[in-house]
Amino acid sequence: MYRVYVIELSKRVYTEDRRFREANPQFNGVLQCLYVGMTSKDPRERFAQHKTGYVNRKGHKLSAKLVERYGMYLRPSLYNHIPPMKTREEALAMEARLALQLRRQKYAVWYN
Repeated sequence: MYRVYVIELSKRVYTEDRRFREANPQFNGVLQCLYVGMTSKDPRERFAQHKTGYVNRKGHKLSAKLVERYGMYLRPSLYNHIPPMKTREEALAMEARLALQLRRQKYAVWYN
C-alpha cells in the first residue's frame, strides 16, 4: 500500500531556493510552503528518513534536499482524507493531483 503525505517547509525555502520560487509564481506569502510526496511507509517514518538524509542499501539518497533542509513537520490534515492506494502509479498520480490542488489554493508546493 502507498500513501501520499504533506510536509510543511520553512518559508525560507521560498526566498533561498530559486527553483522552488519559480515553481510557485502564485504564492503570495500568506499560506505555507509545502512538500507533497508518496511512500509505502508510514508518513512519520518517511519524514524521519527525509530529515536524516536517508540512503538505501544500494547507496541511493532517498531524501529530498528541500525537506532535509527546510522540512518542519507533517501536515496530516492535508492528506489524512486520502485513502491508501494499491499501486505506486496510483500514488504518483495522487501526489501530483494533491500538489496541484494545494497550489490552486495558493500554497507554495514542491513535488517530484
